Amino acid sequence: MSHQSDLIATDIDAYLAQHEKKELLRFLTCGSVDDGKSTLIGRLFYDAKLIYEDTLKTLEKDSATHGTTGGGFDPALFTDGLKAEREQGITIDVAYRYFSTAKRKFIIADTPGHEQYTRNMATGASTCDLAIILVDARHGVVRQTKRHSFIVSLLGIKHVLVAVNKMDLVDYSEEVYDQIRSDYKDFVARLDIPDLHFLPISALLGDNIVDASKNMPWYQGTTMMSFLDSVYIGSDRNLEDFRFPVQYVNRPHLNFRGFCGTIASGIVRQGDEVMALPSRKKSRVKSIVTFDGDLKEAFTPQSVTLTLEDEIDVSRGDMIVRPGNVPRLEQKFDAMVVWMHDDQMVPGKTYIFKQATKSVTGTISTMRYQIDVNTLHRQDAPTLKLNEIGRCSVSLSEPVCFDGYRRNRTTGAFIIVDRISNATLAAGMILNRSTGEDRHDHWDDAPQSETLSTEISAVSSEERSARFGQTPVTILLTGLTGAGKTTIAYALERRLFDMGRAATVLDGQNMRRGISRDLGFGADDRSENLRRSAEVAKLINDAGLICIGAFVAPNEEVRQKAAEVVGTDRFLVVYLSAPVEVCRQRDTDGHYPLADSGELANFPGVSSPYETPAAPHLVLPTHEMPVNECVDAILQLLEERGMVS
Repeated sequence: MSHQSDLIATDIDAYLAQHEKKELLRFLTCGSVDDGKSTLIGRLFYDAKLIYEDTLKTLEKDSATHGTTGGGFDPALFTDGLKAEREQGITIDVAYRYFSTAKRKFIIADTPGHEQYTRNMATGASTCDLAIILVDARHGVVRQTKRHSFIVSLLGIKHVLVAVNKMDLVDYSEEVYDQIRSDYKDFVARLDIPDLHFLPISALLGDNIVDASKNMPWYQGTTMMSFLDSVYIGSDRNLEDFRFPVQYVNRPHLNFRGFCGTIASGIVRQGDEVMALPSRKKSRVKSIVTFDGDLKEAFTPQSVTLTLEDEIDVSRGDMIVRPGNVPRLEQKFDAMVVWMHDDQMVPGKTYIFKQATKSVTGTISTMRYQIDVNTLHRQDAPTLKLNEIGRCSVSLSEPVCFDGYRRNRTTGAFIIVDRISNATLAAGMILNRSTGEDRHDHWDDAPQSETLSTEISAVSSEERSARFGQTPVTILLTGLTGAGKTTIAYALERRLFDMGRAATVLDGQNMRRGISRDLGFGADDRSENLRRSAEVAKLINDAGLICIGAFVAPNEEVRQKAAEVVGTDRFLVVYLSAPVEVCRQRDTDGHYPLADSGELANFPGVSSPYETPAAPHLVLPTHEMPVNECVDAILQLLEERGMVS
């Protein structure tokens, strides 16, 4: 451990300099009540010899009166400092502890397990890089385990270690560990947790905490301390998008005017061109000032003062960015909200929204749905109560600068504060998708006139099929940009034409040059583009022709609506499953770099999600199959269904 370094005795300045440059890892322990979170931290400190002797003597004395181990040493008392915590043997408040090893510095947040204190858990998790989720080996995956896992995923924590605790109480059974591992994997398959690990432990006895357990020879993995020392978090920080929310305008004298704040993401260098939002005035960075002197460059999460070459108007709450990489500047957005107060949410009521360094008034205009944390299913709800989580549409009194929370945890987060009591009511994570209020959803609209009637053609569908030798069908080719949709669509059209069949292509980009030229690229505009295209495809099918659609169509619900418009019996979904890495290599138009820089917003696969079709009629791995083989596979599908012969 760091306090055992030889430098302490020989060169204290060198030791402090070495300690200052260590990487910082913030992590939390969470899980259900009595799963052993506080015990784990106490044991971690005890086995690593990080508890001072006087503190250790006090803990040994308190273990006899407040401990839950029958008079033996109770490591949980190391973090449970409140009187109420010791009396009840539970964690109520978030307890923070600090320690370091030769490689890293650590900040631990010991969070409560009771559902009543879920808001405290969310608070502790908001700044963490890693989460240790404790699971009692006797009880397995329970409700609160699922709740905390969902919140961890919601808060964008990429690294999760599931510690199956109290293995000593199940005779160190490998079968019990494997079953819990399987159950947890089944649940989190629907969550966004990219880096998941498992570890069997006994926090009370120290198995696999600092030293490998002799009681579980079947486990060949690392110990918890080794894992904490080695888990890679270097790529977690967003160093691409420069975001500098201005916290304070520093004007100590006539000749100095600087803008103070913490860099939320990205890198800034002396001489860089920058833009102030919302004014959009441009300038260049004159100097980067810190207490220890000027810097040539600074990066997240450093706190600095920027001075600019030009006197432009910048105030607290504004944001300094790069001109070619700007966040969204809007008054309306959708967000996932964790409600943290006994008073339930009131849609339409005016609250204070604090986002980055800006505070504005606003309302929750629409409560879209609530999420059941056990099943992850959406359910209709008029409001949110204490500890409930749901998706809401937010409308503010003035625009704010923000990114999607998944891209930037600082500019994509906000809290809701009561205007009267100043109590914090909720925490929110802004979604990449827009609210949909700016454009009406026309899928279920009735015709504007009641006098309209449906006219019937004198040519029957059977006659058309006999004339063209085919059954009309719409084939939707869907996948990421660069998956090969347009290429395959036109190759299929050529093949059908050579076979004497009648077919035409509806390409998403061509639609946007004409019928959909008024639409943007947000989720709702993409939905409207596909709705219009589905109506055209229906007319093409009614004429007896085969329609081949080439659309990204990233939303599964919208694809289902398109199928209903055309007719589910004549609507086939073909999913082009090329991974995003391959699609990036094929990108000749520069879409992905523009999406990475933020210039191209709401781009599926980068800044907005692409939902894989739930039950496609055909999956084509276009990164493995040439175009001709893909066309052959689609023709075989049409022949099997009797569409062409």
